[in-house]
Amino acid sequence: MNEEQRRLKDPAWKKWGPYVSDRQWGTVREDYSANQDPWSYTTHDMARSYAYRWGEEGIAGISDDKQLLCFALALWNKKDPILKERYYGLNNAEGNHGEDVKELYYYLDSTPTHSYMKMLYKYPQQAFPYEQLIEENRRRDRSMPEYELLDTGIFDQDAYFDVFTEYAKRTEDDILVRITIHNRSTQAASLSVLPTLWFRNTWSWGYDPGKPHLGKDHGNVVRILHPKIATRFCTYDGQPVALFCDNDTNTHRLYGYGEQDVYYKDGINEHVVHGAHTVNPELYGTKAALHYDLHLEAGASHTIRLQLGTTSQQDFSQFDALFAVRQLEADIFYNDLQHNIPDDDLRNIQRQALSGMLWNKQYYYYNLHKWIMGDPGMPPPPPGRDKGRNSHWLHLHNADVISMPDKWEFPWYASWDLAFHCQTLALVDVEFAKQQLLLLTKEWYMHPSGKLPAYEWEFDDTNPPVMAGAAMEIYHREVITTGSGDRKFLEGIFHKLTIHFTWWVNRKDADGLNIFEGGFLGMDNIGVFDRNSHLPPDAVLEQADGTGWMASFALNMLHMAIELAREDDVYTAMAIKFFEHFLYIAGAIAGIGGQSVALWDEEDEFFYDQLRYAGKPPETLRTRSLANVVPLFAVQVLESERLKQLPAFTAHMSWFLRHRPDLAAMVSRWYEEGSDEKHLLSLLRGHRMKRILLRVLDEDEFLSPHGVRSLSKYHLTQPYEYKFNGEKMRIRYVPGDSDSNMFGGNSNWRGPVWIPINYLMVMSLRRFHAYYSDDFRVEYPTHSGKFMSLREIADGLTERLISIFRRDGDGRRPVFNHYEKLQQDPHFRDYILFHEYFHGDDGHGLGASHQTGWSGLVANLIHSLYNGWL
Repeated sequence: MNEEQRRLKDPAWKKWGPYVSDRQWGTVREDYSANQDPWSYTTHDMARSYAYRWGEEGIAGISDDKQLLCFALALWNKKDPILKERYYGLNNAEGNHGEDVKELYYYLDSTPTHSYMKMLYKYPQQAFPYEQLIEENRRRDRSMPEYELLDTGIFDQDAYFDVFTEYAKRTEDDILVRITIHNRSTQAASLSVLPTLWFRNTWSWGYDPGKPHLGKDHGNVVRILHPKIATRFCTYDGQPVALFCDNDTNTHRLYGYGEQDVYYKDGINEHVVHGAHTVNPELYGTKAALHYDLHLEAGASHTIRLQLGTTSQQDFSQFDALFAVRQLEADIFYNDLQHNIPDDDLRNIQRQALSGMLWNKQYYYYNLHKWIMGDPGMPPPPPGRDKGRNSHWLHLHNADVISMPDKWEFPWYASWDLAFHCQTLALVDVEFAKQQLLLLTKEWYMHPSGKLPAYEWEFDDTNPPVMAGAAMEIYHREVITTGSGDRKFLEGIFHKLTIHFTWWVNRKDADGLNIFEGGFLGMDNIGVFDRNSHLPPDAVLEQADGTGWMASFALNMLHMAIELAREDDVYTAMAIKFFEHFLYIAGAIAGIGGQSVALWDEEDEFFYDQLRYAGKPPETLRTRSLANVVPLFAVQVLESERLKQLPAFTAHMSWFLRHRPDLAAMVSRWYEEGSDEKHLLSLLRGHRMKRILLRVLDEDEFLSPHGVRSLSKYHLTQPYEYKFNGEKMRIRYVPGDSDSNMFGGNSNWRGPVWIPINYLMVMSLRRFHAYYSDDFRVEYPTHSGKFMSLREIADGLTERLISIFRRDGDGRRPVFNHYEKLQQDPHFRDYILFHEYFHGDDGHGLGASHQTGWSGLVANLIHSLYNGWL
């Protein structure tokens, strides 16, 4: 066990971490408008003056796990109209493809306890092109790509600063901060660097009016006093000017009332940029910055050192030595994880993916009852708020550190994203991964009905039920790596997910036919029309993906129940329940057992959604999308030896299959044992699986050089059209950003490669291979004349997905697209961005640029190639 693994045994080492959001403005939590428009209620321009109610934002920010005290970085290049205190980006209405951060920053390293962390921010020396980014993106229509910061040419002449921020914990409560600034220009340049401390505002809302205190102490010390935190100090070297104001809203600037000579939240900005008298001359407040006014010669660098801890002693003699120790421990931790990976480039990609996962933790605070009803210290909320967004979730009270999809674009948790996050986090911190899955099932998260919260924009939305599969993968990872699994975790999540399964059965199976609806199910505009839209009163949309997800859910719950029944036969009855329910779903999706709905189309040999009207034949929606491939993911392999350990379950299973031979025949030749005496439970027999794979592995349809597309390329020349609610709807293959404004315009499943669904496909093929063995071979790619085992195909898909980030034979990374700066420059080329999705033809990154949430699964894919699949 290495030093970092030992630290993981002590939760106190996670008390401080990167829990500050990359964006708090424009979030639902901060929206108190009458028209429920979060993007307009708090804007980027307002953010420097507005004291947030529910959370904080910053550059390279850290905080305690209740976000009472925050630390982050502010910069000024002497040309911008404002301090760079937060990342800039366009809101949903400003971008031609929705909201998007317009900065260059990279999460480079982190241990799971955050004993060592490193990130890089690239700050231009010329005036930041705020207006240019808005105007050019506004000029472009949806057929054109987004206009990015690199497109402005602001980095072309290397007139920028590389600002590296590193953290090293001396103890669990004492943190060293090292900020290193490099002038990459051939000219000298000046820069203001302002390491900033502040308290989250907890005093303005009418509950606890007492303010905490930041004050200048003797020497280079800021004293930190908070009633809920032990007395702390910030010590620093050099000769910066200490500046103080208060983390209070500048009501005079924003709303035209209030006193002008108060030291508001934006006081430091106004003082540094405009020379205003807006900082407290008595050197105290609730926000403080240390102003380092630097002048760097061409190619020069400067390092700033600070300590946040429990002592006021100004001793930096062991500062660099401690950093060296923590860096070495981080290297040892990752070397142990990566010891079987021989490729340095892959090691770098995996380490940055995992580091991005760890940096994307955020303290998420949201009390729906207070948000809807209002705070005693604030004006009452607008009329109708108690019937507006999320009004059915008054029980929800979140105040936890949670893994975010992307702390700028998605600074709120999403339940199905989180299930994928946890599978990657389990590579480095299995306890945190388990805690995250359990968190969403707590009574103050899960709805009393059994529904899991989707995301703050609409908690009522329905996401795919992938939590059970994630729980089982994490459980088995522990079994393989430690020799035993956490049964307490498995039992706890099994009980809660049984409630969630029941919610699905009761709410998303309109006629009790075991065919499921669900709505858009996280795949946004993959359908020919918005699947969340209101259908005619007599219509039901029967979904191949909804039904496939539920079949997979049932199998994962069966798998969980069988594992628990090994030591407690109470779970045998639950195993029987989920086994039977899976068979009912399997029969229904094929139209067996008297059901009128069959989602398998015998003519095309593919699954399709059906729109069913009362008293009329169902209408088949013939779109070839990943939604129609989801039934492939419903697969589990049961070993005969395991079944022999559960005689009651096995006896009932045999009885059921004898009495329902129609269903038994449906489930992949149940009576035939496969490789090593294994049984297969799946929605697909070998023939049907091959027919689906015929299209999935066809490079003229789904298969791209970098994974499986979300929509078949067939629809490029053969768009699908359908008349819905009197309007002619059309879906066409688009490899890049969407040409549809469905779901606000920033959602795109119409062609690009999405790593999480590809990941499930790889996992499913490996499970099928565990049953069929090497003897079962499929043409890969389709029409190539080459036949491979399903495991070999899974490895082939894995290699394609990894190739998105990996240098090719010409030294180029597909993710960087045409940007020569990113491809060639030594100060750019090895820093990786993990995008939301990837171009379906050439693999370049699209959408949110820091979504190591689920694109971080590339770390698992790399791991699987060299360590076997867990």
